[in-house]
Amino acid sequence: MTTAPAWTDRHAVVTGGARGIGLAVTQALLTRGARVTVLGRSPLAADRLRTLVGNADVAAHLQAVAADVAEPAAVMQAFAQARAGFGPIDTLVNNAGQAHSAPFMKMDMPLWQQMLAVNLTGTMVCTQAALPDMLATGWGRIVNVASTAAQRGYAYVSAYCAAKHGVLGLTRSLALELATKGVTVNAVCPGYTETDLLKDSIANIVAKTGRSEDEARAQLAAGNPQKRLVQPHEVADAVLWLCQTDSGSVTGQAISVSGGEVM
Repeated sequence: MTTAPAWTDRHAVVTGGARGIGLAVTQALLTRGARVTVLGRSPLAADRLRTLVGNADVAAHLQAVAADVAEPAAVMQAFAQARAGFGPIDTLVNNAGQAHSAPFMKMDMPLWQQMLAVNLTGTMVCTQAALPDMLATGWGRIVNVASTAAQRGYAYVSAYCAAKHGVLGLTRSLALELATKGVTVNAVCPGYTETDLLKDSIANIVAKTGRSEDEARAQLAAGNPQKRLVQPHEVADAVLWLCQTDSGSVTGQAISVSGGEVM
């Protein structure tokens, strides 16, 4: 069996790693000493990235590359840039995603295709780009940030739910395919989490229903048995645990971080 690398020898790629849950994951990995490549749709200057993570002393362990995760050629180029800076990739956190709502009969094809492209195809494309390094060394960790929408249904977000259910199916299938290769594949499924994406959902509820922001927030929190919103660092802690060496027997799992919403 291949010896697992120390955190300080690890190179992790975090898609969507400059905001929300992705930013919390980036920060968590950096605290362990890993080198982290943040992949986003837009180029991000190094000084801006260091400001986002709140640590000016991590310059040697942090870099950014740009690509649309749904574009295979752009992703391959971005991963090549990542390797050029920090070497082979042994950890991948597929966090990039989007969520848009619409009643099923008003959902058009562009919305459907966008939800699949970003949330599902993007996960597949980035995994294909990172996996050769893991297979070459015989060790790796892949964590897909899905959603409780991968574990249950929600009204008015059928495209998003379909895409996230697909992510969970991909996770389970690939976990079996790689079970003897030293590479684990898992999903973390957060409930409603305090992020910019949630702010957009709240704004949408306010605009469509006339409720106040506090009422909209309470509506979303009500689905959590703990009656609160999940915090990004709580999701990041679950991701970090799955990425550690001692989690090698955990693969193909969907870890719900939702206050008991999904059991």
